[in-house]
Amino acid sequence: MIIESRDGFGKYLDEFNVGDIYRHWPGKTVTESDNHTFCLLTMNDNPLHTDENYMQSHQHGKILVVGTLVFSLVVGMSVKDTSGKAIANLEYESIKHDAPVFQGDTIYAESEILDLRDSKSKSDRGIVYIETRAFNQNKQKVLTLRRKFLAPKNDS
Repeated sequence: MIIESRDGFGKYLDEFNVGDIYRHWPGKTVTESDNHTFCLLTMNDNPLHTDENYMQSHQHGKILVVGTLVFSLVVGMSVKDTSGKAIANLEYESIKHDAPVFQGDTIYAESEILDLRDSKSKSDRGIVYIETRAFNQNKQKVLTLRRKFLAPKNDS
């Protein structure tokens, strides 16, 4: 089932179903300022991300957005619909940059519930395993990641 969720913040373990896809909204246009600020904050001064003149002779011909910014943005976009009630993030895995992201691209994301399981040590929680996919404004997939988080069960 595809879920266009725009209210509430996160879900309890019992509210997820394997196969559900959450379409995260709104998207985010990555600005030059976003990219440069992230480079400064993370001390990533690679000219691929900051030097327009240098990039004119590169295969892409223009500045690339830092991959970890795209990753952070996409995880953040997913929180409202998925892990907003999480007790903890447990694992990030299989992060793939499927295509480059450029300044001015708008990123959209969706998350699919891959697996659910009860905690082995505490009965009031369980583990949610999701795959989140990000797309640019042209519907080209730019990032795929999988992660697990610990979600509480709804006690009502």
